[in-house]
Amino acid sequence: MGGKKREPAGDVSVTATRRPPLETDELRKGIQRFFRETFHESETGAKRPVGGFRWGVYAFYDYDGEPIYVGQTKEKLSGRVGRHLTNQRTDAVAMSVLDPFEVADIEVWPLPEFEGVGSKHPDFKTAKAHLDALEHMIFTRLRKQSRFGVILNEKDPPAPTVEIIEPPSFRGTILNDQIRELRGHPDSRLARRALTVSKLAQVISERELKGLGLRRVLLAQASRMRWLAEQRFLALGGEAGVEVGPEDEDEATDTEE
Repeated sequence: MGGKKREPAGDVSVTATRRPPLETDELRKGIQRFFRETFHESETGAKRPVGGFRWGVYAFYDYDGEPIYVGQTKEKLSGRVGRHLTNQRTDAVAMSVLDPFEVADIEVWPLPEFEGVGSKHPDFKTAKAHLDALEHMIFTRLRKQSRFGVILNEKDPPAPTVEIIEPPSFRGTILNDQIRELRGHPDSRLARRALTVSKLAQVISERELKGLGLRRVLLAQASRMRWLAEQRFLALGGEAGVEVGPEDEDEATDTEE
């Protein structure tokens, strides 16, 4: 007969395997918490969670506060960001352009004035031009603020066709203290960056690329990894400007004490 399958009594492992790993689960909760508890206040004093707005621009930052990705949506901020960071099928994640576990903070710029504008609305083109201009503005500014002078987008946003004023933004962390401690150690981050560089290089080797976008991202990721490795080296007593060569082989293979 049909019915619900019963789990063996007292077998905790059977139940536990149905849940995602702790870090993945907490990432999802952190995203939901940010969009649920961060409010936009209108001129009339009405408050609304920023995740509910359809139109807007978003940016991701790593553990050092370095901007790493900028995007836009006209479908819903919380949904688009959530898919980026939890769905392996999104282009940026699937192509290893973006590692969701590198993201510590989110910043969003909602556009409430276009909330009722859909694809068949007469103001759709106006709204889309405004959205494109805002994405270009945020991308350009954050790229200038980056110590590497680059954002990990495969393509630059299109040049704006209208002039706009940057709206207020809302920024917050998606990590709790436990996950930040687990994931934030520089050696763990170096390991993930090395894996990302390897995956991205493999993606590039297996595709016939039409532009330099992915190769630019690869160079940026490699630069970010080298910078973090250098910071770790210096923090543990290494000398600035020292290159590890054959003459340093014995020292380079020593373990840390």
